[in-house]
Amino acid sequence: MKYLIVGLGNIGPEYHETRHNIGFMAVDALANSAGVFFSDNRYGATATMKIKGRTLILLKPATFMNLSGNAVRYWLQKENIPVENMLVVVDDLALPTGTLRLKPKGSDAGHNGLKNIQEILGSPNYNRLRFGIGSDFQKGAQVDYVLGRFSDEDKKLLEPKLKQSEEIIKSFCLAGVQNTMNQFNNK
Repeated sequence: MKYLIVGLGNIGPEYHETRHNIGFMAVDALANSAGVFFSDNRYGATATMKIKGRTLILLKPATFMNLSGNAVRYWLQKENIPVENMLVVVDDLALPTGTLRLKPKGSDAGHNGLKNIQEILGSPNYNRLRFGIGSDFQKGAQVDYVLGRFSDEDKKLLEPKLKQSEEIIKSFCLAGVQNTMNQFNNK
């Protein structure tokens, strides 16, 4: 069984470890724990890992956030992975920093990466792991906030949350979305 685990973010050193790139950070953490490495491929960097007979293809789209759907569609088709076996890890302003919420579907909530994936797939029915980045910014400063770096205080909070995101991703692949939501969404 194959799974596509998509971490959303923007490529380039100027975006490295910004709030908007928490999806990249989550799949990087999973790859590091598994001892696998990303290589540049069509539409993004990919790494492949195995867990209990399942193959996980980790994807960091190289299409920039607003065109993430192109990479998602390509890799779903290339690897013949059904949409229900895809999990998108995305930053979420509506959740406090470090809060993790798994959902089997939902709106794009104004997130351009999710909006593009929904447009390309023609449906909001795909799994997403929402990773809270907080909303501590002045009116009109949202772009600077999401493209800004985490504070030192937030970085300390993120380390255990990135570990928890690894556990959620593994559980999603092994136990399914409903069981994983039941186990992790109230923590």
